Amino acid sequence: MRVHLYEGGLTPLVAHSGVGQAICHQRAMLASAGAELTDGWYGRADAVHINTVLPDAPLAALRARLRGETVVWYGHSTMEDFRESFVGSNRLAPLFRRWLCFCYGLADVVVTPTPYSKRILEGYGLKKPVYALSNGVDTEFFAPDPARGAAWRAKWQQRPGQKLVISVGHFMERKGILEFIDLARTLPEARFVWYGCTSPALVAEPVRAAMAAAPENLTFAGFVSQAELRDAYCGADAFAFCSHEETEGIVVLEALACGVPVLVRDIPVYEGWLEAGRNVYKARRAEDLAPLLEAMLNRELPDLTAAGRRVAQARSLRRMGQALCGIYEKEAAPCARPPRPEPVRTA
Repeated sequence: MRVHLYEGGLTPLVAHSGVGQAICHQRAMLASAGAELTDGWYGRADAVHINTVLPDAPLAALRARLRGETVVWYGHSTMEDFRESFVGSNRLAPLFRRWLCFCYGLADVVVTPTPYSKRILEGYGLKKPVYALSNGVDTEFFAPDPARGAAWRAKWQQRPGQKLVISVGHFMERKGILEFIDLARTLPEARFVWYGCTSPALVAEPVRAAMAAAPENLTFAGFVSQAELRDAYCGADAFAFCSHEETEGIVVLEALACGVPVLVRDIPVYEGWLEAGRNVYKARRAEDLAPLLEAMLNRELPDLTAAGRRVAQARSLRRMGQALCGIYEKEAAPCARPPRPEPVRTA
């Protein structure tokens, strides 16, 4: 199996997002499954992976189809998770859905991270087969490491006994940044760190205003390397992810893999794999976040980190690579093989 991981349009904004990380995961997944990888158009590939819905993506899909290659489109985006993201996103959401349908309609097969996002995409009326397959997580890299966690806390000059809470994402309302700011204000004795960044031109005014008025115990640390983010997971007392909508949430898997207690908003994407009180804690309403987080920090609730780690291990890159090959066997590889030429008959 030869797979072309198309990386056209991989702008810094995309590269620093979950989509960029998903592409890295696909590379590792396919390599672990023994696939031959290419990121160029030279030679024929059995399948071409497309991960974005930027303007170049349909052109790449059409080129692949003309070459007789199967188009595997990763459905990371939905209209639902486009809302409350960048400036003007709510107004553009209906048009964005039409664009998604056009893009995904060019695929031979669509792969999306969860059963929840699969239901959404099928609800758009897509005629192509849609599979739910986790983006996966590198459970060897993202793993509990007290020494790394202690070094990270020392770097941040944490005073003894002070609790530290982290979150990760773009500066978007959808990512729950407003709720995270409120958590920091409600729990002033704890320290809060938000990792990730977004171009100021794309940040909505309510988010800019809230960030400008954020309390002193909250730091916006910007975009950091995967290694530093791993160390933060290992050293934090809790990971609070207040997102309103996701197609999966790679950062949640990373946090679970590192053994940090996880608090999420109770939204449909987690149904069936994240269970409240079993492997994570969930808050149904925004006002429930602070009391639940405070109880977690004070260790008034059971430790769920071992169960959370098992959730991540079930979605290791190796396992997801094997599952992806199963999709190829059923959908992609057979239709990607060009017909063999008829033998030339001689008199």
